[in-house]
Parts: sequence; structure tokens; C-alpha cells
Amino acid sequence: MTLPVAAKRPLRQFPHVVQEPETTVELKFISELGRSLLFMIHPRKVALRVASAIRAGVDADQCVFVAELDNIGVVSCGFDRKGELETHYLEKQRFEKWFELLPPQIGYCEEDPDKFLLTSARHRLEYVSPLHINGETKGAIIAGFARKQDFTESKGSLIEAATTMAAMSVNLSAHYESAINRTITRAREEHRRFTEAVLDALPVSIYVVDRDYRIVTWNRHREIGTQGIARDEAVGRNVFQVLARYPEGKVRQEFERAFRTGKIERIEQQTIAEDGSTKHWLVSKIPMFDPETGEVSHVITVGEDVTMRVEAIHAVGRADKLAAVGRLAAGVVHEINNPLATISACAEALEQRLEEGAFAGSDAEDDLNEYLELIKNEAFRCKSITTGLLDFSRSRTGDRHPIDVSEIIRSSVNLISHQNRSNRVEIKVDAEDNLPMINADGGQIQQALIALATNAIDAMPEGGTLTFQATTNGRRVSIEVQDTGVGIAAEDLSKIFEPFFTTKEVGKGTGLGLAVCYGIITDHGGRLSVRSNPGSGTTFTISLPIVD
Repeated sequence: MTLPVAAKRPLRQFPHVVQEPETTVELKFISELGRSLLFMIHPRKVALRVASAIRAGVDADQCVFVAELDNIGVVSCGFDRKGELETHYLEKQRFEKWFELLPPQIGYCEEDPDKFLLTSARHRLEYVSPLHINGETKGAIIAGFARKQDFTESKGSLIEAATTMAAMSVNLSAHYESAINRTITRAREEHRRFTEAVLDALPVSIYVVDRDYRIVTWNRHREIGTQGIARDEAVGRNVFQVLARYPEGKVRQEFERAFRTGKIERIEQQTIAEDGSTKHWLVSKIPMFDPETGEVSHVITVGEDVTMRVEAIHAVGRADKLAAVGRLAAGVVHEINNPLATISACAEALEQRLEEGAFAGSDAEDDLNEYLELIKNEAFRCKSITTGLLDFSRSRTGDRHPIDVSEIIRSSVNLISHQNRSNRVEIKVDAEDNLPMINADGGQIQQALIALATNAIDAMPEGGTLTFQATTNGRRVSIEVQDTGVGIAAEDLSKIFEPFFTTKEVGKGTGLGLAVCYGIITDHGGRLSVRSNPGSGTTFTISLPIVD
């Protein structure tokens, strides 16, 4: 029996040294190999240990281990006298043909070079030992010998014994690694699902795009709403195809900047919902870097609905403007009203003298009558402006007590229906039964409703439908005033509650009606909002707290 390489040096002959019998060496080899395999749990490590041990143990020129394992794949390695072989140690086509054509069930010698399975040209004989796992041939251990006389029957038996041991060990390790892989795969899947659950729970829209502009992540919040798209329709597709409703040039520039600069960019956007309300979004483009290359590999897009925040900022701005107008009104309105009263009185006196004939026969009598009428009308228009200004400067505490919203709506409708201009407008009232009471000044709430209704009627010059709807919404009562008129342009929606802003013709409105309404509702602890679709109509919503 040829000893392993480590013990191949000739032994010095001493009279008292006894050479070990060949059987003892074989048993020692198998025992040591078995102990070393006992703690190996990876198929490739088993293959490396077996191939290396057999090559040294039988003094082969080359030894190769190759096996195809379920759930693992092909495991192979090779050793020659210099150590482990990296590549080109197996004639792959010959081995695949040998493997497919019912390989022998027992080990055999091969002396025909045309049938050799190893690539080395130095060996003259191969011993092929099939690797049996669970009753099937899954591969082989192949030992190549430089000379035919180097192979002996005892070496063949040793290779067979090592092959049997290797089959059991590699099978156990394959099952172990397969179980580990399944555990890792399951853990990864659970981690993926957990990550998706975290992303889905966030109150923001999130999606991730790779360098090929393919969507790789799309959270649940990005699926809902009028702008939402189902995850299955988005993941794996080109982002510009999925977001086809957005300008491709602008979206592409945003992504290209993020990939090129690697800097976070925040963009403010506005969208119009189906009900006509304006949604405000803060969209952040966040680059994600590859830890190995340091380059931007993905871009995360986070879209946050900041409508409430923007509206709150606008509300504060409106409140500041209203307060400023109130302070201005308190200081100058009385000073303006006094000369206006004098002008109006003089104009009326001249009109009376004109009627008495004081200017009869004058060529300018007709012109005088026309000019006096203009002076009187414009003076009264100035008076209406100053009256509106006074509404800002006065405290609106009023006489607040629990009132019935339905009754306030009915009395407002009764007053509006007597206006001549409402003849072509159909007025509808839809109020829930047993609406909760609200603590308010009935006269002020009625003033706000009439102002909203008057604007609605003005927006329907060709006629239409004016609807009052009252519902309970949690701890609040909502009153909607809806028309089917011309609507409000999107660029004007954020300005309609500002003092003196109006889209009406000169002389048709002061721009103070909605500002006064806004002041009345906010003073009552309520909210006034608007949504509009140009060409389809406008809806104003008053939300007031109910009585505790």
C-alpha cells in the first residue's frame, strides 16, 4: 500500500522499527477520513477533503470528485501532486455522456485514453468509483495513475471504501445545507415581507427605480387614491410607462439629476382630484448608493401629501391679512364715511332741485341728471365697501347659543328665493334628520350662507341648481353649498378668501364677501373649504363643531 504523500519519504531502517501492515494503514486511513468528515457540514468541503485524502492515500497522480446533488447543484474539485486544481481537470462532455448512459454500479479501471474522464495527459490508468446516493448514481470519484503498475487491487478497495463514506457524508451535508438554504430563503422572504409591511404602513407614497429606470419597489400607499396604480402593474416596468400621465421630460430630468449628482432633491407639486379639490405634494428624490462601487444604484421617490400643512399655512396667512385689514378699517373707515355721507347728501339735494325745475331750460340739464346719478351710485358703492371693512374690525362674538342648522338653512333659502336673479336657479335642500345642534350666532351663520349662495347664483348666469346639504361628520356638522356654475380656475382657488380678491366685473363685487364668510366661520371654531371643477361647478363646505 502506498502511503500518503506526507509519509512517502523512505523510512530509515532500524533493527527495532517494525513496519505497519498494509491492512492497518488502510484502516487508519479510513478511520482518520471518517473522523475528519464527521464535523463537515458543507458538500464542497466534503468533496475537497475526500479528493485530497484519496489522492495522497493511494499516491495517485490526480484525483477528482464530482457529484450532482439535489437542491444544491454540481459539486466538483480536483487535486494533483501540487495541490488543488482550479479548472480544466475534467473532460466535461465525456463525463456528461458517461453520466447519462447508465454508468456502472461498481468501480472499474479504464486504460483507454479515449475514454479517460480526466484531462491530464500524464496518467495511463483511471480508476472510476461511482458515487451512490439514495440508490442513484449521482457522480464519481476518479483517480488517475501515471503508471499502470502504480494501481493495485488494495488501492481500488480503499477508493471504494472512501467513496462509500464520501457518499454518506456528502448526502448528509447536502441535506444540511439545503435545510440551511431553505431557512435562509425563508428568513429572506420573511424579511422582505416585513420590509414591505413597513413601507406599506408608512403614510407616504414610496417607489424605487434602478439605473435602467425599472421600478423595483412600489408601496401600498402608492396604489390608493386617484393617482394610485396597482403594485402588480408597476413593479418591473419602465417608470416612464407607468407614470405616463406625467410629463416624461420633466420626470426623466428629475431622475437623471438624482443619478448624476447623488443629491437629495425636494419638489413641490399640485394635483386636482376628481372632486375638484387641490392636493399639495412634497416629492423627494433620494439617491441610494452601492456600498461597493460608491455609485448611485437606485433612486427612492417619496411623495408626501402636505395638503393639510399647506392649507394651514394659507389659513395663517389669510388670518394675518384679515387682521391687517381689520386694523386698517378700524382706523380709516369712519374718516371715509363722513365725506361720503356729505357727497351723497349733496347729490340727493341737487337731484331734488333738479326735479323742482331749478335748472329748467339749461342745456346741461340732462348731463347734470346723469352725473348726479353716477355720483350717488358710486358713493353708495364706496359705502358698501366701508361697511364690509367694518365687519373685519368688529368683534363677532354675537349672541351665541345652540341653534338648529336645518332651520338656519331653511330661513336662508327663503330669503334667497325672493331675489329676482334666482328665478332661473333651482334651489334644493338636503339635510339629515335630527342634526346635532351647534353653538353659534344664527344671524352670522345665515349671513355666511347667504353670501355663499349669492356668489353661487352669480356663477350661474344661464341658470342651474343650487344645493344646500347638511350632514353629521364625527363631532362636526358639515354644510355644503354646491352650484352647477362656471367653476373657479385652479390658480384662483388659493386666493378667493383674500380681502378684495374678486373675479367679477368692476362694480359687480367688492371682493370682501368670501373674506367675511371665512372670518365668521373661523371665529366660530369652524373651517371653510372649497373644491371646484371649471365648467362643472363649485362646492363650499362649512364645518362647525357640535354642542357638547
